[in-house]
Formats: sequence, structure tokens, C-alpha cells
Amino acid sequence: MLQYSTIEFLKALKQNNHKAWFDENRKQYEYAKEDYLNLIDGIIRGVGKNDPTIALLQPKECVFRINRDVRFSKDKSPYKTNFGAGFSKGGKKSLLSGYYFHCEPGSSFVGGGIWMPPAPELKKVRQEIDYNCTEFQAVLSNPLFKKQYDDLERGADTKLSRPPKGYDESNPAIEYLKLKSYIASAPISDEELTSKSLVSKVVEAFNALQPLIYFINQALEL
Repeated sequence: MLQYSTIEFLKALKQNNHKAWFDENRKQYEYAKEDYLNLIDGIIRGVGKNDPTIALLQPKECVFRINRDVRFSKDKSPYKTNFGAGFSKGGKKSLLSGYYFHCEPGSSFVGGGIWMPPAPELKKVRQEIDYNCTEFQAVLSNPLFKKQYDDLERGADTKLSRPPKGYDESNPAIEYLKLKSYIASAPISDEELTSKSLVSKVVEAFNALQPLIYFINQALEL
């Protein structure tokens, strides 16, 4: 679980996203960050029992910086208003598929997969889906996956309108081959963020996602 003070800090930061306020409240940030790191440690230990590829990760290898990269953004707000953590073999900077936990009051979620991979990696994933369509469909129809996520996310920004080069519209997996990202997510309520069952809920969601993570990574690691 997270402390109420951590949630309140993120809410306040959203209303006061500038350096002067952040500097004045740096101690509160440090408390909130430590609280989040402790949560991530619990998640690693829980998921690591089922997925040895992340069992040895350290929380600091998973948690993203709160500072935003504003170089190419019209929004010059200096700080993210969330705490995020990525759990992948090799750490958060790995190009492999992995799990993700996003803590943002009113918009928290749990999920994972691979987001907008570079062209060579995307080509490998599509090829694996094409070659092993039956196995891929079995992953997505698994009752544990269906219960947590229902299906992969699809949207105008994550899906091609036409089949990718080399694939025909009649391909049985064409709707998945059109995807540019392979991710699934489920919402987390603010009440759940401060619940004693938070770690177990996240671990359960990650365990349901593991077959998809492994399917994608077996393509990327060939």
C-alpha cells in the first residue's frame, strides 16, 4: 500500500507544477519517493516468485525520474504528476517487453507489454505472431488474462489503418499485425492505492500478463 501523504503530494504537485513549489516541498517529495520505492520493492519480490527474469531487479532500476524532458514539448511543466515504474529483464531502459505500474491520482493503472518499439523490434514481434498465431491467440484468450485486461489496447495512434508491408488482409491475425504497440492495462482506483491489498492486486495483474511478456520477448531475443 501507499501512504495517503504520497497521494496528496502528487495531487498538490499537479496544482503547483513549478520549481519554486517543488523546492519548498522537497522533503515531502523525498518521503513520497521512498514510499513508492518500498512499494516497488514489494512488487518485485511478489512477481519475482513467478517471473525469475525480474526477481533480482532493484527498485531504483525500475522507477522513472519525476523530471520531465521538455526539450521537444509545448508543455514546459518541469515535473511529471505521477510515479511510474517499469519492470523488464535488464531494467527499465531495456528494449524488451515488460510490466508497468503507474501511480497518478485519478488515472492510475497496471499493465505492460511493449510500447511503440523501433521498426526492427516491431518486425520481429509481428513475425512471431504470424508464425505462431495459434499460440498468440491462446495467450490472449487465457481466462486470467481476459479477467484482468480483456484484450490488447487498440487506438488510432497505436494501430495501422492498412496491413503492414508483407501481410495480407486475409491473414487470421491481421488485426493484431496492424498494431504498432502490444500493450494491455487495467485501472487502479485511488482507494486501491492506499489499500493493504495493493501489492497482491498488482502481482496478480502482472502474473496474468506474463505469458504475453514471454511471447513478445521470445521474438525479441532470437
